[in-house]
Amino acid sequence: MTISATNPPRLLFVVTEDQYFWMHRLALARAVRDAGCEVVVATPSGPFQKRIEAEGFLFYPLRLRRKIRNPWVELLTILDLYSLFRLARPDLVHLVEMKPILYGTLPARLARVPARVHAITGLGYVFIGNGWKRTLLRTGVEWGFRFAFWGKHVRAIFHNPDDREVFTTRHLLRESQAVWVMGSGVDTEVFAPASELPGEPVVLLASRMLWDKGIGELVEAARLLKKRGVPGKFVLAGVPDPDNPASIPETHLRSWNEEGVVEWIGFHNDMPSLLAQSHIVCLPSYREGASRALIEAASCGRPIVTTDVPGCRDLVRDGWNGLLVPVKDAVALADVLQTLLTNGEMRREMGQHGRELALARFDKAIIIRDTFAVYQSLLGGRFCTGAVRAEAIQNVEPVSRILQA
Repeated sequence: MTISATNPPRLLFVVTEDQYFWMHRLALARAVRDAGCEVVVATPSGPFQKRIEAEGFLFYPLRLRRKIRNPWVELLTILDLYSLFRLARPDLVHLVEMKPILYGTLPARLARVPARVHAITGLGYVFIGNGWKRTLLRTGVEWGFRFAFWGKHVRAIFHNPDDREVFTTRHLLRESQAVWVMGSGVDTEVFAPASELPGEPVVLLASRMLWDKGIGELVEAARLLKKRGVPGKFVLAGVPDPDNPASIPETHLRSWNEEGVVEWIGFHNDMPSLLAQSHIVCLPSYREGASRALIEAASCGRPIVTTDVPGCRDLVRDGWNGLLVPVKDAVALADVLQTLLTNGEMRREMGQHGRELALARFDKAIIIRDTFAVYQSLLGGRFCTGAVRAEAIQNVEPVSRILQA
């Protein structure tokens, strides 16, 4: 990466995976570039590096990994971030997810980065569940966040109001620093509605293969429905995540597949096509930031079955564009799925409502507009917002009003 002094503002994204950046931050980075700013992407080198560089973004390969391994490697990662900030001299650094925030704060301060945006995309393993190990880890992480949000020119973007409330009530930051932006947006033209295919209804769960996603409960619900003689096919799309303690062993996934209770298809790189072949999208997760899988499902006009937890219930009005169930309740999940599997008209009506919601609140242009407002609050007149498509973000009805109507 070659850095030269320029007049336009320079924004630097720090992300744990190049694939995550490509899937969740590409549209935002393109809009920043089109607004006349320079974009630097710092993430471990991977299969998406060449695609990122082809977009005209400067790429900096990091040692950063989501799982903590050797303490010396972790220290080198922090020093690496300090060197990057000194080299790149960004006007604003956008730190995405927990580890980049905790590791990048001190280097950014020492390098005198003028402004920081911290994206809290979900509270994840540390904040889900109890036990002395998680409690101890959570305490340390909370003190790290208090340090991270110290200062005037720092903002936090949360993907759901519950996570924002956790941070404000625990005094990890000031309320004036916290902004709610619903997810990373979806291209509603790519993720477009399609008519249901004939045949046996398909229930799709697309996510990383983690116990915390409620996959065990879905498998049990599928067994119950099979015993009841309810027609339906259950598809798991995704792969295990070895860096996450809640990762489901591949042996379990293969065993379920051989049993015939679910079909595990692994990673799928064409989600619009997969959604078009599905009838219902299910994610009985224990907690989310703002589930991209559910947002994409809504955009494609598919009814949603999910749990009444943060990051899931914010995307569904029960009985309108989907159905909510209690967390970790396989029987209730089976009952709700049976209702939708046997009622095509209900599926179609809920799917239409989901599409309306996606157009009103989840379109990528709306998310870009809301994020640009955060950038502008920190950079002032130096940041130009002219690249946002005005016609796509006018007369936007607040999502809270839509879901509570």
